[in-house]
Amino acid sequence: MKTWKVLCLLMVMILLMRGEGQLMENFYSSTCPNVEAIVQQAVATKFSQTFVTMPSTLRLFFHDCFVEGCDASVLIASPNNDAEKDAPDNLSLAGDGFDTVIKAKQAVEAQCPGVVSCADVLTIAARDVVVLAGGSPFAVELGRRDGLISKASRVSGNLPEPNFDLKTLNTMFAKHNLSQLDMIALSGAHTVGFSHCNRFANRIYSFSTSSPVDPTLDPNYAQQLMQSCPQNVDPSIAINIDPVTPRTFDNTYFQNLVGGKGLFTSDQVLFTDPASQPTVNDFASNPSVFNGAFITAMRKLGRVGVKTRNKGEIRLDCTKFNS
Repeated sequence: MKTWKVLCLLMVMILLMRGEGQLMENFYSSTCPNVEAIVQQAVATKFSQTFVTMPSTLRLFFHDCFVEGCDASVLIASPNNDAEKDAPDNLSLAGDGFDTVIKAKQAVEAQCPGVVSCADVLTIAARDVVVLAGGSPFAVELGRRDGLISKASRVSGNLPEPNFDLKTLNTMFAKHNLSQLDMIALSGAHTVGFSHCNRFANRIYSFSTSSPVDPTLDPNYAQQLMQSCPQNVDPSIAINIDPVTPRTFDNTYFQNLVGGKGLFTSDQVLFTDPASQPTVNDFASNPSVFNGAFITAMRKLGRVGVKTRNKGEIRLDCTKFNS
């Protein structure tokens, strides 16, 4: 009888521990019930000022989750320029993404001081910009704490590069429990992204000794890229990744891949590799299928490396650790 009671007590304790460590859609229902409306208003205001808010906020979320987990560590500003945001791979993150989250957090703090993490504000904001750009709405899970580590030295090797092949992409995403389907769906965020010319210049000027232009590129698209990005171009110049509907969150990115108009090698390989081509074709012809896969992938991405309970803090200022 005693053994049975001990086992029951252990089971209850395990269930309680699991419950405390899980993310939930209604996490702030009693402590800050209007949090999503507050963030949405702040994001919408920023979005109305500049469309760059959309791709920069979404990219910020991705870069944050892939390094230390979804813990807002990418938002930390260091006087020594040695925080996560200062790593070479993060220097191209647009300031509008940071500004969006900081303003949304300030709005939340005004109504619910010390309750909602910067990590959750970033998660909500990433969803909101997708919807504002025409994507399908979806529920987000909340309950993250903000991380206590932000180091530039921990970024290298943890973010996808524009020259990755399918195997390398799958390996990196698999580390975060994201499948090939998730990876392809998340790549669809490039439909509203932009890039500096140096990130793909090799594909139009120095691809190989036999062909300076990558033969997987549509010839007309290659010419457009050369016009937009001549050699020795101003390094601040950036172009849209999706040349067709760059301000709408849709499935045109995948239609572009089918037509040889993937900007990065890591984009075009999704179509040229037989292992991923069927998914690209499916997403290109079925926007609802893409939207469903993207929502699933975003929710899974939002669970990567989260800190809950005493594993993190509720940062009062997203750019500074509380201590």
